[in-house]
Amino acid sequence: MTERDALWAGRRARLDSATLGPAARLTGRVEQVADGIARVSGLPDARQHEHLRLPGGRSAFVLTLDEDSLAAVLLDDIASIEAGMAVETSGSLIEVPVGPALLGRVVDPLGRPLDGGSMPRATAFRAMEQAAPAIIERALVEHPLGTGILLVDALLAIGRGQRELIIGDRATGKTAVALDAIAQQRHSDVLCIYVAIGQRSAAVQRAIAAVHAHGDAQRCIFVVASGATAPGLQWLAPFAAFSMAEHFRDQGGHVLVVLDDLSKHAASHRELSLLTGEPPGREAYPGDIFHLHARLLERAGQLAAEHGGGSITALPIAETEAGNLAGFIPTNLISITDGQIVMDSQLFAANQRPAIHAGLSVSRVGGKAQLAAMHEASGRLRLDYAQFQELEAFTRFGGGAEARIRDQLVRGERIRILLRQNRFEGLSTLAQLALLRALAAGQFDTVALADVPALRARIAARMQRDGAALAAVLAQQGLLDAERLAALDALTRSAMTEAP
Repeated sequence: MTERDALWAGRRARLDSATLGPAARLTGRVEQVADGIARVSGLPDARQHEHLRLPGGRSAFVLTLDEDSLAAVLLDDIASIEAGMAVETSGSLIEVPVGPALLGRVVDPLGRPLDGGSMPRATAFRAMEQAAPAIIERALVEHPLGTGILLVDALLAIGRGQRELIIGDRATGKTAVALDAIAQQRHSDVLCIYVAIGQRSAAVQRAIAAVHAHGDAQRCIFVVASGATAPGLQWLAPFAAFSMAEHFRDQGGHVLVVLDDLSKHAASHRELSLLTGEPPGREAYPGDIFHLHARLLERAGQLAAEHGGGSITALPIAETEAGNLAGFIPTNLISITDGQIVMDSQLFAANQRPAIHAGLSVSRVGGKAQLAAMHEASGRLRLDYAQFQELEAFTRFGGGAEARIRDQLVRGERIRILLRQNRFEGLSTLAQLALLRALAAGQFDTVALADVPALRARIAARMQRDGAALAAVLAQQGLLDAERLAALDALTRSAMTEAP
């Protein structure tokens, strides 16, 4: 057979395999467009959150359905959309790319690259709206997710599958706590997704640079919808991130999702709802704002072993005004999540970093997600610290104090200094256990306050150097027997007495 004959044979084979016949295509029309919202007619069968295609490869999704038209949220260049343009339905909900190709990349909520690289070759696509796992599919939250922050891991333990809210005024270190948690996962098998919603581009760049410098950025996905992007992308960002996380969770993996922040996400939802004519409620938020965040955060959780055993841990961030935790969005999120880490502006101003208010912060999982050894060692820490804060406020009025109260003040001052931790100075679980045991034994009581940070660093370095065997047993069993505890205490005393 000649080359010409082979060519014609191939063409005939393609013609024979072609499916001929009429093809139905639903096409609507843009009636009006303004402020990122397009009013579309002619699509009576469209579904909420369905993906719509516009000329030039531009996208939108259905937000609200009316009797004669629908409101579509535009996800691309708004200026190029005009009335009279044709709109086609895709037949599927808005989808986002998922898979390992996204790791290490900076993308928008649709998976399009923002880091100057090529388009990620996603292995699959998932709808941005997914049903949360049923109760029967979940397991108890009982495995810790270490943040490296002593105050959090000792007093406010976070478990894999938990939803822990980070809340506080502007510029009090909320993002810093979340980034510390992401950086600490370089020592674990947890993948991370950082979602920037409505943030300034400079702040997003600093966050990404921090993860590259102190964490494992190749095991992170950065989903960015900055304040300069379309409101529709900001609205879509957290849902897209959870869909990306669910791909790894369904394969038995563990994922940490940081949502920075949901206050701005609520604002974008309010903006879109008002533009589409939804009736406003309290503080002009629509009535479904609670359901919006509830169905989003409910997707986090720990799956049972028979369903793969994967987990998604959520650290949503919310901003308050003047420390008011009773605001509409803060109270909604507090009621949805499994606890909150409250950042205090006065502590931040007093250079207590992280500026976490131990009295207002709580984890509703708490000790159930702690290793048994950590739970035992940190048992009295919260009480001792709270008593110290009350005594310190009382003794400011003057007057003498008995010996017992002076001892409590001395211990409390050391606790406060020990809990003061610079950014990206994450402590291993073994180092935290050593510090807590030394504190409980009174070994820090005679140490000058100025020497406590250096001493903590020496103990952490010694555990890193000589405690590998103890760390392995602690990670596997969750506790140490008497002999190993004695060895741990000996390492701690050796580090405390060695020359700086």
